[in-house]
Amino acid sequence: MTLHERNQPARHRAIFLSDIHLGTRGCQADLLLDFLRKNESEHLYLVGDIVDGWRLKRWWYWPQSHNDVVQKIMRKARKGTNVVYIPGNHDEAARQYCQLTFGDVRVEDEAIHETPDGRKLLVIHGDQFDGIVRYARWLAILGDWAYAAALRLNTIFNWGRRKLGLPYWSLSAFLKHRVKNAVQFINDYEKAVASEARRRGVDGVVCGHIHHAEMRMIDGVLYCNDGDWVESCTALVEDFDGRLRIVHWADEMARRASRLPLSQVQLAAE
Repeated sequence: MTLHERNQPARHRAIFLSDIHLGTRGCQADLLLDFLRKNESEHLYLVGDIVDGWRLKRWWYWPQSHNDVVQKIMRKARKGTNVVYIPGNHDEAARQYCQLTFGDVRVEDEAIHETPDGRKLLVIHGDQFDGIVRYARWLAILGDWAYAAALRLNTIFNWGRRKLGLPYWSLSAFLKHRVKNAVQFINDYEKAVASEARRRGVDGVVCGHIHHAEMRMIDGVLYCNDGDWVESCTALVEDFDGRLRIVHWADEMARRASRLPLSQVQLAAE
């Protein structure tokens, strides 16, 4: 493979992204920009919590890299990518604009994505299956505050890793997946979302919300969670034959850097 071929963007039929949380310090905007530059698709689904309205109401944080993410997505839409934005609970204000189009981006409450082999996938954010968000909003906001504190610790932790030449690693995700109650919540959530897909008569579901990338069969339904760009930096991609896979972008960047000569690693970092 030539250097030119290696620098060409990977092409997919569809890309699913969620839980970017623009407007927060935990958002890994630089990693996401790198992903958007190196991956193109016919369809791009933004599966909720793209902008964190909860946090922006309390204090304003919007660096240039967050603006760059928005501009990059809008540019993809202008160039012909079918961009569908499905708001989540953190950007719920956008739900009042469902069925409208802004700058070639269509806003929908949910979507049905059909794969080349004829399978139908329900695309939803998934917060409607989180009882805390639905019935105890104050507790959800309190949990969001605690989560933000964990992410600030995560930022300091990864600053130290960068100084040591180590790749990004999510301390908060590691801790969350070791807590028994969190593991049980994730399992219950996955089953509830899969059950809704089965009730709708579709073959699978793509969601976000819980910041836990996963793809597995649950009682005959394909459950796909595309993860997030705060902890795991993941996306769900579909190829032109309808095969789906989860991309762990921080890991892919680390693997790519390990295969490059030192001179190219330095250029990539600039």
